[in-house]
Amino acid sequence: MYYIGIDLGTSAVKLLLMEGSGRIANVVSREYPLYFPHPGWSEQKPEDWFAQTMEGLKELLTGFDAKQVAGISFGGQMHGLVILDDQDRVIRPAILWNDGRTTEENDYLNQVIGKEKLSEYTANISFTGFTASKILWVKNKEPENFARIAKIMLPKDYLAYRLTGVHCTDVSDASGMLLFDVKNRCWSQEMCRICGVKEGWLARVYESYETVGTVLPQIAQQLGLSDGVKVAAGAGDNAAAAVGTGTVGEGQCNISLGTSGTIFISSEKFGVDQNNALHAFAHADGHYHLMGCMLSAASCNKWWMDDILGTSDYGKEQAQIEKLGENHVYFLPYLMGERSPHNDPDARGTFIGMTMDTTRADMTQAVLEGVAFALRDSFEVARSLGISIERTKICGGGAKSPLWKKIIANVMNIKVDVPESEEGPGYGGAILAAVACGEYASVAEAAEKLVKVVDTVEPDPELAAKYEARYAQFKQIYPAVKALFPKLK
Repeated sequence: MYYIGIDLGTSAVKLLLMEGSGRIANVVSREYPLYFPHPGWSEQKPEDWFAQTMEGLKELLTGFDAKQVAGISFGGQMHGLVILDDQDRVIRPAILWNDGRTTEENDYLNQVIGKEKLSEYTANISFTGFTASKILWVKNKEPENFARIAKIMLPKDYLAYRLTGVHCTDVSDASGMLLFDVKNRCWSQEMCRICGVKEGWLARVYESYETVGTVLPQIAQQLGLSDGVKVAAGAGDNAAAAVGTGTVGEGQCNISLGTSGTIFISSEKFGVDQNNALHAFAHADGHYHLMGCMLSAASCNKWWMDDILGTSDYGKEQAQIEKLGENHVYFLPYLMGERSPHNDPDARGTFIGMTMDTTRADMTQAVLEGVAFALRDSFEVARSLGISIERTKICGGGAKSPLWKKIIANVMNIKVDVPESEEGPGYGGAILAAVACGEYASVAEAAEKLVKVVDTVEPDPELAAKYEARYAQFKQIYPAVKALFPKLK
């Protein structure tokens, strides 16, 4: 049998066809527009997601027996606000995870409602990207749209709804809304009241590997699928990527170098760090995880290469980098503001340390190192909790760079394991579909049997020591320039 994983990303939807054995049979990608109607705003049209998903599914199944597809599931960009009216029509474009418009609402939640109450109700504090502050923004700034709301959804859940007709979400994605009681895996009545949300607007919550419904007959007919193809709830992109890299169970770690960057630590027990610098979310394996999320990771390198240097030959630019651990140029990778651990939507990308002999390669190196240093910031929070991490998996587009993996291994001073599949969320989605269909008894069993490590990048003690000194300098830069950022608007 075949299982389909749908990775609904920020720039494209990637679809993966997996055999029951775990072998990837096909992968296709379909792009859609990203809109920036005002500086710091970020939106997409949910209709574009569905249209490109349908076209992508047709392409994915070309040359394969679609009747052999048993299940479909998802990994998806988190936190985005999708609102529908009572006729199931999209009310306005989705406000995305990296949108920074909700500073006022975010401050209200953290300062007026209070971080302690938020953490008590949801295990997290408010970040500008979280869904609750977006709901408040619509309530405050677009009351006519707020009055029309009949359903509130997350991005991947809109796809599930269009495929099955079922209003659903999963525990991992719901955790990032600030409306969810993470510890007890249910909606928080207190947060719904604070945000003016009727609980009937919110979906039924499933575990990520649970079946929410079957593909609608008209959709199945369009795609050539059998009747009764199961659709599993799926997971937020980072939890799905963790499944796809085998980061399940106690004390496993995964670093994702996608548009955003994350360090993801799985745990069998619920836990929250004292300052809520890391997100405490439910995991797709039925347990929990801590996660540090930076808003711009591989997107920093893409911006630097595409928009500033005007080149698509990333490998050629990185080949000029020779002296690791000796760069005097630093880069703060806060192009869209920052979440973990600073929670500062006003933060901005910053180069510092250039001199007359600074080269193009130094600047490129600084971008790669800046992302690694920023990930280390979240890593240090985890260490402060007594969590000992000696190795990590890695995935995402940035993980295709041997140089970047080497930098991360030495900046973190841990072993970096490279899984056979680099498909992260899509592969995780397919695994969740296989579990829902009974191909595997649990997420843990599937991950153990399917995920294979093909390479390990080990830190070099001498280079790691150099990066230790560089990191000590890096972490002084943000506090020194923080007060300037709000004045740069």
